Amino acid sequence: MKYDAIVVGTRVAGAPTAMLLARKGYRVLAVDRATFPSDTLSTHIIHAPGVAALARWGLLDRVVASGCPPITQYSFDFGPVVINGTTRPVDGIDTAYAPRRTVLDKILVDAAREAGVEVREACNVDDVLIEDGQVTGVRIGDQEERAHLVIGADGRNSKVAKAVGAQDYNTKPRLQYAYFTYFSGLPVSGFETYIRPDRGFGAAPTNDGLTMVVMGWPHAEAQAFKADVAGNFYKTLELVPSFAARLAGAQQVAPFLGGSLPGWFRKPYGEGYALVGDAGYNKDPITAQGITDAFHDAERCSQAIDDWLGGGKPFDDVMSTWHQERDTQAMPLYEFTSQLATLEPPPVEMQQLLAAAHGNQDAMDGFVSVISGALSPAQYFADDNVGRILAAG
Repeated sequence: MKYDAIVVGTRVAGAPTAMLLARKGYRVLAVDRATFPSDTLSTHIIHAPGVAALARWGLLDRVVASGCPPITQYSFDFGPVVINGTTRPVDGIDTAYAPRRTVLDKILVDAAREAGVEVREACNVDDVLIEDGQVTGVRIGDQEERAHLVIGADGRNSKVAKAVGAQDYNTKPRLQYAYFTYFSGLPVSGFETYIRPDRGFGAAPTNDGLTMVVMGWPHAEAQAFKADVAGNFYKTLELVPSFAARLAGAQQVAPFLGGSLPGWFRKPYGEGYALVGDAGYNKDPITAQGITDAFHDAERCSQAIDDWLGGGKPFDDVMSTWHQERDTQAMPLYEFTSQLATLEPPPVEMQQLLAAAHGNQDAMDGFVSVISGALSPAQYFADDNVGRILAAG
């Protein structure tokens, strides 16, 4: 085999996976059909667990140096109740960032190259090579490249996942249809989220003094939303007069980009392959977990591969452990996110909890920590914790 691993896709899942493997001394080829810097659909937010990963990799300083503002406060405005707080720290970090993907992805690709990864941009994988049921490499044009492992980091429409017949489980339908754009002259206080019946939008500061604003409607209304994106976008913002007033002095500086995704889990490994990032697991973007999830996958997958190739442990053992850890951590937030993404009014019990949490800083910080991924919903919504919040309220 010419390579230990071939990584298909070099954005927020693929580039870190390739980089971490190369830093462990493995021969890695990473390919992407894009060139960098380039943009892609994204909710932008890197929550504290993801920022902590950047710090471990020695890359956080590069994000900071890009001029991307730190986010230290989260605000969730449900109409009757507003929850303001700071996430619980992860490895001492309680800050989020929302960099442009033109900035973040270039940082990650450059770091992979510096680690020794052979990165090929503007390179399309035409086929996944499979022999006797095992993935053995990829075909790029008329050239075949072989590896001990092919890692699909090529997103929701993963060619690797399709080639191996990866099956979805615990799926969710498309719950909302979202558009985002950028404004200059729009001040925001950290990461702001507004939820109204059948509508939701959020805003966060990003590079170049801009603010990203993302909006979702229920997927059942997608056609109506798309019929007049600009009109519907601005009309929805008027549901929150204080936000609309701030927008009056701002200027939209980019076109609208949008889309909708279902939710899924896939078994992230098999004979000769692995799936990281959206290729293996995806949830609705309302909690903006995609980048952080990709970073988690990069670390866990690369460690499992090292335990196999470098440590001599059985492939199925190390990969199944990673699979179980991923699902155990991800499933509670996946379900909570899917509930939020319906854009329906919170259940009565949730409304009571949020009302009791309002003004209780520890309880509000706990809710923020659920959204950031620093605290599992299973812990926050446990009976004993809910009981304490209600009693205090």
